[in-house]
Amino acid sequence: MRRRKPPPPSPLPQRDGVDPVRVRLPFGEAWDSVREYLVARLTGAGPGVIEGMFDAGLVVGADARAVAPDAPYEPGMYVWFHRELPAEVPVPYAVEVVHRDAHIVVADKPHFLATTPRGTHVTETALARLRRELDIPSLSAAHRLDRLTAGLVLFTVRPEERGAYQTLFRDRRVGKEYEAVAPYDPSLALPRTVRSRILKERGVPAAREVEGEPNAVTRVELAERRGELGRYRLLPETGRTHQLRVHLNALGVPILGDPLYPEVTAPVPDGDFRRPLQLLARRLEFTDPVTGAEHTFVSGRTLRAWSCPQVWADRRP
Repeated sequence: MRRRKPPPPSPLPQRDGVDPVRVRLPFGEAWDSVREYLVARLTGAGPGVIEGMFDAGLVVGADARAVAPDAPYEPGMYVWFHRELPAEVPVPYAVEVVHRDAHIVVADKPHFLATTPRGTHVTETALARLRRELDIPSLSAAHRLDRLTAGLVLFTVRPEERGAYQTLFRDRRVGKEYEAVAPYDPSLALPRTVRSRILKERGVPAAREVEGEPNAVTRVELAERRGELGRYRLLPETGRTHQLRVHLNALGVPILGDPLYPEVTAPVPDGDFRRPLQLLARRLEFTDPVTGAEHTFVSGRTLRAWSCPQVWADRRP
């Protein structure tokens, strides 16, 4: 089987820490022009947007030259452009750098900040911010945390090394410890290991447990109790979407501030930072696949419902 050639380097620089959009014209399709294809494919851009980009010379080829509005369709051709982004509500918390060397950056991400550009969160993401603040355009994420989850995220500096660090997570060679604040249930026997099969369907906000071979494993421990609240230590062996949130909810102690579990509530409006999900990626441990160094990183953040319970209570919607 012939290996597909890597795409040519982008002729456009990043903008605000965000890469330009790259589109490869597919084989097996017939269109009169590049513009006709993009207008048909990128329907979400809005009426007249793609046509206006061509007229303004904002769609370029590998040679950095503007693609003419009537340029013929060529299967396999690459084009690039920057999409116009709507204004985003700034997340008013810093991304703290825990560690930086020639190969990796470990950041302590706040609640409400997405890890990487996705959907309506593009420039207000940990990746875009760090690219700008550290002046490392090549920075990439080796894994992701949910936007609502705070804590440690590993980024790679050199594109050719990213795969080695991603493999650590794929092969479960990263020790991960999370912390959560949830109700205390005296009848819940802990510690215990929760095993279940979690299904996350595209377009459905919440994941759910289904019958079948377990694909999600979490050890749950009670670290401390204060009245009706517990601080839980969570040690996931797998990394399914919403795994920790689903497992604590299944145990009858849903994480405080969770808008999806036990039931889906109205989306939290952008700019409402009163009730962050009380879940924190506390610790990362791994052997560096490039340098061989033994790494242990610990978040400096605290969960508000535990450190400032009265402030948390006062900020109920």
